Amino acid sequence: MNYRINEDLKLIREMLDMSQEDIANSISVQKRTIIRIENGENYPSDNTIEKIYDLAYKKGIKLNNIKEMFYKEEIPNDEIIFHGARTTIEGTISPFCGRENNDFGRGFYCGETSAQASSFVSRFSSSCIYMIKFNDKDLKKVNFDMNQEWMLAIAYYRGTLDAYREHPLIKKIIDKVNQADYIYAPIADNRMYRIIEQFIDGLITDEQCKHCLAATNLGKQFVFLTEKATANLEIIERCYLSNAEREYYQNIKQSDINDGDNKVKLAMIKYKNQGKYIEEILA
Repeated sequence: MNYRINEDLKLIREMLDMSQEDIANSISVQKRTIIRIENGENYPSDNTIEKIYDLAYKKGIKLNNIKEMFYKEEIPNDEIIFHGARTTIEGTISPFCGRENNDFGRGFYCGETSAQASSFVSRFSSSCIYMIKFNDKDLKKVNFDMNQEWMLAIAYYRGTLDAYREHPLIKKIIDKVNQADYIYAPIADNRMYRIIEQFIDGLITDEQCKHCLAATNLGKQFVFLTEKATANLEIIERCYLSNAEREYYQNIKQSDINDGDNKVKLAMIKYKNQGKYIEEILA
């Protein structure tokens, strides 16, 4: 799926009150190139696409945020969700993609906002985001909150609870996930998983872990596990991430990490000796 560069270019020009010649001069191309792009006669090179979206972003036009807002207004009866991709989605959306050791194993993962999806792929040079329409009619949804059950689920699917896989509590969690067409749950990135590992290794209690994770809250995600679920997904648009926009999200992410680390240290101290250790829970 190509970017809607011809539509976006017209929109960018109008928002910036720039003529075709102004845009051409700003990105060092011929005016006829801009005309052909807008008319859909020519799909531009990667370099020209970057220049167009980079110009817009640096002039304060956050096009992806604007599109998110309008899609949510125009399609109120469906969920609008976002998938960050390192490159492109080839063919139809499949639930059998991704790594086995993701938060809930293999599945198609989406976030609640374009900013969330952009942040997760911001360090990849060819990354983009997909805006997707989702209707959950006739689907089995399983919810997880940021609690002990969720922590154990993440630990299991990321491969650190093999010693307890036959424990009734773990089997109950696995059965719960296996019944789902899709899951709605908090996100756990690698930084959060390292906190969960400390809990699994018996270094901190479940209460310490829960409050540390709450301090680094990244929002919630949709995880589509069955073909029945992915059949209810419709890609609306593939959206471009310029170098400037990726850099912005990387900087925000680093700032959030610094703030989160301080909150984690405080939670470790405040909730010390409260709650239960892993061996007490899975005795």
